[in-house]
Amino acid sequence: MALITGASGFIGRHLRDSLLADGYDVVALTRPGSPQPSKGRAVGVDYADAESIERAIEQERPELIFHVAGATKGVSYEDFRLGNVMPTQALLEAVRRKHAGLQRFVHISSLTAYGPSTAEEPKQEHHERKPVEHYGKSKLEAELAIEGIGDTPWTIIRPPGVYGPADVDNFELFKLAQRGLNVFYGNRDRHMSMIYVDDLVRGIREAAVHPNTIGKGYFLTDGTPYTWDQYQGRIVAATGKKALVLNLPEFTTDIAAMFGELATSFDKKPRLFNRQKVIMGKQVAWTCTHDRAQADFGYKPRIELDDGIGRTLEWYRKERWV
Repeated sequence: MALITGASGFIGRHLRDSLLADGYDVVALTRPGSPQPSKGRAVGVDYADAESIERAIEQERPELIFHVAGATKGVSYEDFRLGNVMPTQALLEAVRRKHAGLQRFVHISSLTAYGPSTAEEPKQEHHERKPVEHYGKSKLEAELAIEGIGDTPWTIIRPPGVYGPADVDNFELFKLAQRGLNVFYGNRDRHMSMIYVDDLVRGIREAAVHPNTIGKGYFLTDGTPYTWDQYQGRIVAATGKKALVLNLPEFTTDIAAMFGELATSFDKKPRLFNRQKVIMGKQVAWTCTHDRAQADFGYKPRIELDDGIGRTLEWYRKERWV
């Protein structure tokens, strides 16, 4: 049996469906007010209420816990701590107190916990972790909590950019390309690593059950760094349309962040554009390698970028997103 947090999110949804397809009994932990998963069972919990977490863990006694949920937007660092660190700590404590027989606690972290790379040297697991903004710092704090839990077997997965069907973060690029636009915000020649969601899910599942991965963390990628020009160019090519290229100056993101934070100051709702996102966007490169994952549990990506973009675009069209 597998327990998942964040089962209604992009990655969690694909992981849940993959486990269900292979016959797992999957239980989603859901917070009050969060969407209920469309498949599998669900148990409501409040991460601020230790007893509710402990009851769920004691009742379900999962073999595997996949902690996928997290906060990607926030107003302050405390918002990210409440979304990324506190739930992780609550789950770990519940496992320690009520389920010593857990086979694996798998935590989905992020490349941002390590911070940006250079264009010439992708991040590897032995590099020092140097996050540069709130999200990455909170993901690192959660990782450190996991690394200090003692006897509970754990594995950490650190994806870079993830794309695929139902993804909302990259959707705007597809939508613009479908309308004949290819827009850059001073980032055209900056580098990044990517992974198609099916490859990520397969890597997560392989790492979750392999004996070599206990007490270790891994980057997973498709193996090829890209510039934003290359990535967006392939999205445009997949649409079959000609696109007008707009190279907007980088300061436009600062303006968008200013207005985003101004709006947040009125309604307290975090926006996608804020100064923390601008910090991330201004870095020269966010790249990593999956060499350690390949060595330890045989991970190899199967979906190349053109194939992944084609599958993603097909899904957007089928679901009438574009």
